[in-house]
Amino acid sequence: MYFEIVGEIKRVEVIATALGVRDRKRLWRAYGRGSWRKLKGIASIKLRDGALVIAELHRHEAHGIGKKEFKIKRLVAQEG
Repeated sequence: MYFEIVGEIKRVEVIATALGVRDRKRLWRAYGRGSWRKLKGIASIKLRDGALVIAELHRHEAHGIGKKEFKIKRLVAQEG
């Protein structure tokens, strides 16, 4: 991963569930069948170059499988 999540993810919202998750067939093949959903949230992250930023992250998760495939969607602010 080219970033590290520092602290907790806040303001978590569900973007899509069940049939609304476009990548569900790929997720089934990669991680197993489950009730997949896509979520977004705001977190403080450390980039590869050491910069600390606040970013909007998107991720997939399923019950019994866990959180998978974090993605930086947008940089919100620079910390420090």
